[in-house]
Amino acid sequence: MSTAEDNQRIATRWFRHLKTERHLSAHTVDNYQRDIRRYVQWLGDRALKDVRTDEVEQFVTWLRTDAGTGRGLAKSSVARTLAAVRGLHNFCQSERYVDLDVTADVPVPSLPRPIPKALSVAQVEALLDAIPSGDSASALDLRDKALVEMLYSTGARISELMDLDVDDLDRDLNIVLVRGKGGKERIVPVGIPALHAIDAYLTRARPALNTTGSPALFLNNRGRRMGRQSGFKAVSQAAEAAGIGPVSPHSLRHSFATHLLEGGADVRVVQELLGHASVVTTQIYTKVTPDHLRQVWIESHPRA
Repeated sequence: MSTAEDNQRIATRWFRHLKTERHLSAHTVDNYQRDIRRYVQWLGDRALKDVRTDEVEQFVTWLRTDAGTGRGLAKSSVARTLAAVRGLHNFCQSERYVDLDVTADVPVPSLPRPIPKALSVAQVEALLDAIPSGDSASALDLRDKALVEMLYSTGARISELMDLDVDDLDRDLNIVLVRGKGGKERIVPVGIPALHAIDAYLTRARPALNTTGSPALFLNNRGRRMGRQSGFKAVSQAAEAAGIGPVSPHSLRHSFATHLLEGGADVRVVQELLGHASVVTTQIYTKVTPDHLRQVWIESHPRA
């Protein structure tokens, strides 16, 4: 058996491990197979057990500059391929085929964080208007209306809203106590439209849903605390009804932050409202959106 064939045999064992032990999807394993095929071809007659750290770094450089295409791969593709190579070498170490994982010290290419996509104010209003709230609205309609209003009004994560109890809402002060990551608590104001939706839900819907005596603010149709997936479904259905394409609860969190900053809010105040541990996480929202950039240009340039 040639060295290349032996390398491929080991890789095949790893792929089988990913499927049967790690239960990764067929799509993910297919991607790894494609990446490792390129790596094995690059190694040629160099056995996996003999590979050095500097050789893996040379492979990464080759991916960036050539990759068999003459122009190199995108940073995201390089990072994914390196992840596959590291996984293979880690498997070799765990199976005692090698003593050391030579990829452990190979730096992973840094990827730029994408600017979160926010809805426009008009899109948010269309989303909210798409959820029934009149006299003919069902209990679940009123619940979903209150939920989506709260997502946009507070910028909370869907999991944080699902964890709310009725007592966390202070109707006198128009605030809500939100428990974030690591159990860290924060006080967030609640807007008037969201409060009206909450009042309608609490008076017209929640009493009928609360068949179990649950303290949870948002209940499912069995009287238990509402789950994240039900929250995703409520937002998705509203977006479909509004005809504005795919929207997730996190889209409303992004929109909350973006609209506050575009309105002149201080980034550190937005950080506190979002529950970010570091302002660096919040600063991604300070990059102006194309629409806002164009609007400022129109309003400010003498020959716009």
